Amino acid sequence: MNISDIKHWLKKNLFSNWYYSLISLFIFYLLLITLPPFLDWALIKATFIGNSKTDCQPGGACWVFIKVWFEKLIYGFYPEKEIWRVNLAFLILISTVTLAFFVKSKFKIYILFFLIFIFPLIGFTLINGGFGLERVETRVWGGLTLTFILTFFGIIVAFPLGVLLALGRRSELPIFRFFSILFIEFWRGIPLLTVIFAAAIMFPIFLPANSNVDKLLRVAIGISIFEATYVAEVVRGGLQSLPKGQYEAAKSLGMGYWKMNFLIILPQAIKTVIPGITNTFIALFKDTPLIILVGLLEILGMINLAKSNSYWLGLAT
Repeated sequence: MNISDIKHWLKKNLFSNWYYSLISLFIFYLLLITLPPFLDWALIKATFIGNSKTDCQPGGACWVFIKVWFEKLIYGFYPEKEIWRVNLAFLILISTVTLAFFVKSKFKIYILFFLIFIFPLIGFTLINGGFGLERVETRVWGGLTLTFILTFFGIIVAFPLGVLLALGRRSELPIFRFFSILFIEFWRGIPLLTVIFAAAIMFPIFLPANSNVDKLLRVAIGISIFEATYVAEVVRGGLQSLPKGQYEAAKSLGMGYWKMNFLIILPQAIKTVIPGITNTFIALFKDTPLIILVGLLEILGMINLAKSNSYWLGLAT
């Protein structure tokens, strides 16, 4: 790329007309007055070496805080000697997802099957324990790890359940349609905070005395059911957007109900509403901090715990 190419790009993208030029100059001005002070605070006057608040210099960022609390922010109170298990589980997940971008389309169904059915068992065994691995109680899970676990669990449970509820709501059988409508409207009418509180505190009251269902599992199932109802409404919108000709064409080929939906209808409907489904899963990720109210500390919970620590008071603003 030579100078003429750079000039052409600048003229085309930043200075193509007078108001684009004004906006570009205004942005450059903002960067000029904000970037130097920020770099001075974040890098030049910052403290990178130390182990306590007393090592931090005034007027600059205290990256010592991040250094000291890094493991807690990522893994919560997970035992330090067992952290490799969490890293291995996420390495398998990232490697599998990355592999999906490079294999042929006919192999992607096997990767999807692995992510939905096989990986959760592998990940749970690694993180929770079993098959010779020391068991780690879920009460010490936390940080960004717990955020990702809840989000991943919610996605693999909420999506298929939401699709089934969407099909049930549009079913021609009154009993399935009525049950689906009742289920969806009931769960959508309850605040997520209430769902989490009921799953963690109230649900055990109705269980037999000797039964013990893990609190994190109860909360994860409650969140997943709640999000599944929103997925159902998004998918139902996609189903309604398809013309009747698609249904009639599938039936004319002799396809049954399930074959028609899974081979013809659902692929088109889901493709139409991918933005809506993505928004729902982003909302699921953003809703995970609510679990702090029942004593589970994900990433934001650990941040609040860290900044309220008596040894680091005065750094949070």
